[in-house]
Amino acid sequence: MSHPALHARPRWRRTGDPNFPSAALVDGHWWVLRINCFPDHPLWTLFIDGERALDIDDAPPTWGEPADRSATTLDTVTTGRILTPIRSFVAYGSEIGDPCDNPFCCG
Repeated sequence: MSHPALHARPRWRRTGDPNFPSAALVDGHWWVLRINCFPDHPLWTLFIDGERALDIDDAPPTWGEPADRSATTLDTVTTGRILTPIRSFVAYGSEIGDPCDNPFCCG
């Protein structure tokens, strides 16, 4: 897969949200990663400014470690602002109107 985001160098921050644990401000755009039920679905879904950009299983090397627990945490106001447009997209596929309803992976 070729996507410009795969070559970026985000500086991940923690959000404190278990479904959307990592976010980064990249070239003025907020990136947020949703963790999915792997291996039934890709490990991560990347949202850029509230829009789904891509699904990936492994973060590109330029991304570093998105789930790094030593990363700093965003303030609650910023976290709330960037998660508000996607907060209802917890289930894989919900952002395209086809949420996973398998109770073993998305229940």
